[in-house]
Amino acid sequence: MLRSMYSGVSGMRGFQTKLDVIGNNIANVNTVGFKAGRVMFKDILSQTVSGVTAPVEGEQGGVNAKQVGLGSTIGSIDTVHTPGSAQTTYKPTDLRIDGDGFFMVKMTEDQEVPFLTRAGDFHVDGNRQLVTSDGMFVCDVGGAPIVIPAEATGFSIGLDGSILIQGGDGDVVQIGIAKVVNPEGLEKIGGNLYRVTPNALGADVELEGLAANDAEAGTGAIVAGQLEMSNVDLTAEFTEMIVAQRGFQANSRIITTSDEVLQEVVNLKR
Repeated sequence: MLRSMYSGVSGMRGFQTKLDVIGNNIANVNTVGFKAGRVMFKDILSQTVSGVTAPVEGEQGGVNAKQVGLGSTIGSIDTVHTPGSAQTTYKPTDLRIDGDGFFMVKMTEDQEVPFLTRAGDFHVDGNRQLVTSDGMFVCDVGGAPIVIPAEATGFSIGLDGSILIQGGDGDVVQIGIAKVVNPEGLEKIGGNLYRVTPNALGADVELEGLAANDAEAGTGAIVAGQLEMSNVDLTAEFTEMIVAQRGFQANSRIITTSDEVLQEVVNLKR
């Protein structure tokens, strides 16, 4: 069989995956805290037709190897953690991280390693707990759920994540920020959440809560009354969609042409 046919098949598979990622990006163009993905390709091992000939001084020159590529494959599907634009909502429990870091949330108080998120659309539930839209607990610096005191008449959130209670006993609770070495190593689990992996934080390294707006720790400031929107650029996505579509069509033409060549070979004996 012709190598070009299988090369075309590999190219079509790759561009189909690229279209899947682009479609997901466009679908989440208005998702709070969403980070766009991108597909990177790499070539498959090439078949060597003839090897290299070393040059001999004064006798003969060197000859390069002759290699035929066998197609392409997916090199990586990256998550681009560039900041999204700010949307002002004036809601005091809507929070945006202006810089590096993630909010820490837990499904239960006993959960050891919290999930991470950049979506700061939080709420205060019936038990005066600060929760996400899905009812997950927002954690403080120590990793414990944040509870607003019952005697509080109001509260405000500072740039360092401190929740200033009005009418309370003066205790200050601080929203925790987690920072990972490699954000692209986080695993998406849906619901604007990320799961910590060894490649994101490092092997045998525990996730710890940090204070926001800390220059030494490198965490960003928390801005109340704003949300971080998706970092999807529609102009770039539609441009990449055109590239992927044309690449898919070009690879399909390779398969069609290879099929016609095989048909000619079959018709040699009639």
